[in-house]
Amino acid sequence: MSDYKKLKVWEDAHKFTVDIYNITKKFPNNEQYGLTSQIRRSSSSIPTNIVEGSGQLTRSNYIRFLGMAQGSAYEVEYQVLLAKDLGYLKFEEYNLLNKKIKDIIYMLFGLIKSLKNS
Repeated sequence: MSDYKKLKVWEDAHKFTVDIYNITKKFPNNEQYGLTSQIRRSSSSIPTNIVEGSGQLTRSNYIRFLGMAQGSAYEVEYQVLLAKDLGYLKFEEYNLLNKKIKDIIYMLFGLIKSLKNS
């Protein structure tokens, strides 16, 4: 359907995932198989689903994968809040990550809407 590397939403989601991996390195060791693993998997699921969707042969399948990416973005939004409330993220880190994920959600919403209307 498209070259995913040309999509700003993919680029931002990829950078966000790298940020999550770097920030979660300082999470407590007892969270390695808990929140650390969950937030890494759900954040990497966003760009992964964008990539998988872009390789689909039909617009409807592409939209379906973008919807899964959006669902993962909402999941990460909550996990970032949880990490802050557990004291794993500083307030400034939380604000930055929260803004980035909200921007990604907004871009995915716009892309899905555009594809549905064309």
